[in-house]
Amino acid sequence: MRAGNPYVVLFRRYVARQWRGTALLAALILASIGLQLLGPQLLRAFIDSAIGGAALESLATLALAFVGVALVTQVLTAWSQYVGEDLGWSATNALRADLALHCLRLDLSFHKARTSGELIERIDGDVTALAAFFSRFVVNVLGNLVLLVGVLVVVAREDLRAGLALTLFAVFAVFLMAGPLRNIAVRYWHRVREVSAQMYGFLGERLAGTEDIRSSGAETHVMDGLAWHHRAWLRSRRKAVYAGTVLFSMTVLIFAVGNAVSFGIGAYLWSLGVITLGTVYLLFHYTDMLRRPIEQLRRELEDMQRAVASVGRITELLRTETRLPEGRGAPIPTGALAVEFDRVSFAYEPGADGDDLVLRDISLRLAPGEVLGVLGRTGSGKTTLARLLLRFYDPTSGAIRLGGIDLREARLADVRTHATLVSQDVQLFHARVRENITFFDPTIDDERITSVLDRIGLGGWLRALPRADGADGALDTQMLAGGLSAGEAQLLAFARVFLRDPGLVILDEASSRLDPATERHIERAIDALFADRTGIVIAHRLATVQRCDRVLILEEGRIVEQGLRAALAQDPSSRFSELLRTGLEQVLA
Repeated sequence: MRAGNPYVVLFRRYVARQWRGTALLAALILASIGLQLLGPQLLRAFIDSAIGGAALESLATLALAFVGVALVTQVLTAWSQYVGEDLGWSATNALRADLALHCLRLDLSFHKARTSGELIERIDGDVTALAAFFSRFVVNVLGNLVLLVGVLVVVAREDLRAGLALTLFAVFAVFLMAGPLRNIAVRYWHRVREVSAQMYGFLGERLAGTEDIRSSGAETHVMDGLAWHHRAWLRSRRKAVYAGTVLFSMTVLIFAVGNAVSFGIGAYLWSLGVITLGTVYLLFHYTDMLRRPIEQLRRELEDMQRAVASVGRITELLRTETRLPEGRGAPIPTGALAVEFDRVSFAYEPGADGDDLVLRDISLRLAPGEVLGVLGRTGSGKTTLARLLLRFYDPTSGAIRLGGIDLREARLADVRTHATLVSQDVQLFHARVRENITFFDPTIDDERITSVLDRIGLGGWLRALPRADGADGALDTQMLAGGLSAGEAQLLAFARVFLRDPGLVILDEASSRLDPATERHIERAIDALFADRTGIVIAHRLATVQRCDRVLILEEGRIVEQGLRAALAQDPSSRFSELLRTGLEQVLA
């Protein structure tokens, strides 16, 4: 997000582009203001005419004119409300989309430090607080200022003394609310937004862990935590509301003074005989009309105080930069890819010293089409190796090359098009079967999807699914996020890989959750997958690495052994040979 006043930047970016809607809203508000100024004139004419004994037809005409003006004013007001809401939601929806995309593009270190609930509150809750700012704030403030000036001009034309008195009153009222009282509640509303984000983050985490919480009997802990967050939310919101009531109280006091001024001026001028009784009512009515723009300004200022807190948080999020700068676009070749780690060391925390390194001085080379098996105990750095290959993180030192191209030189989207990761945790969505398999890519045809599912053993599962009403086939069946067994979900993840057709496939213990019968379904599919692709298999099971050409063993982030699988297996002094003799699963458990 470029530098500058955050309000101006956001307004230009999301509202100015909708200039037609903004212009229509301004025209509607100005027309409504004109009619509001006309109404009291008709009332004054009616009162003076009635006192003067005017004909009934004249009085009826004035009454009908007043009613007509009131009806048209209401229609214009309703229309302007509709246009304003449409303008505001269009702008805020665009901002939500930009925030969501920005968060998706940030590196994993950003997401690891924040809960999903907190980000939902930042993307939706903070933006919702800006809806009024985007839709009506500027136009309403300008419109009410025009109404305010219009009232003062009309009163001054009736009597300069009355106009001067009301002008002084209005200047004092606006100055008081737009000056010392304007930001009185900003810091309190900022705290409300922070506490709200923390509460939603807490809820998101606990709802995601429902199974573990219920199986462990930790419901009481969750409810205690929720009560704590609610108390914090109540305390922060109470302070913000109390601070906001200062503006309301000042408005009541100000208009008590304003009414006194109006009655005093009107009575004085009437006693001098310079104005009629209808004009006395006109002055009072116009003074009462001042309440509307000033109260609207007060409401807008209250909304602005909420918006100020949200704008600061939104701007902070938009200015958060990823630690993974986009590469210059060096093209990664198609087909099976060579993989190279050149003296790579890595720590999750920037600036960490040697004791915090997860990987230390890793060097390996994998020819196109080769399959590497990576072994090691939990915490040895196997999964980190895979994350670096997908450029979820950049190495602390050294370089990683894919197809001879340094990952930092290629575009992130290009890296993740040519390389893909299948882990034991498969993300499923509450969406149709087709969308779950294709990751919402509409360009993949149904014939290709069903062919892949048949190939990996999910064809029978697909054909057994019920068809949705009006759907062309089982691919349109709605899936629930937890509607598959662990084995079926893993097979579906393999289907995604076949459809993407990458040059490098990384299996991070992808078959660890499969029973032997289900695993046999995908053995041939995995062999076919690695037939013309480079593969990396991170595994604990002996059978999983039997298909690998090379083997690498990690220990505490260092390579303790690597080489051709067959050669290492035949070398009685190698660690791999020892694992084979003692039982791979037992040693690595």
